[in-house]
Amino acid sequence: MPEVIFIEPNGRERHIDIASGTSLMVGAVQGNVHGIDAECGGCCSCATCHIYVDPAFIERLPAADAMEDEMLSGAAAERRDSSRLSCQISMTPDLDGLIVTIPDRQF
Repeated sequence: MPEVIFIEPNGRERHIDIASGTSLMVGAVQGNVHGIDAECGGCCSCATCHIYVDPAFIERLPAADAMEDEMLSGAAAERRDSSRLSCQISMTPDLDGLIVTIPDRQF
């Protein structure tokens, strides 16, 4: 299983194994990662699973689609070039070691 390193708003690192094909958001929720609220349950309609992807992994991810881009426009925390919604990232073996930082607020 690919491992993801979540850096929570308080600076704590959480190492979570997430099965391939599972969304990053689902893995975070199941792993009780602080700061991923996932109010919409992964429907790409709330932006409460906003994350910052480590630059070393950006090129390994498919580009955000129009819906995700629109949701990120309304995110509570600062939008950055590395901003993504974790509900829109499906884990693959190529993402093993992925590092993501959770913003200080989701709403």
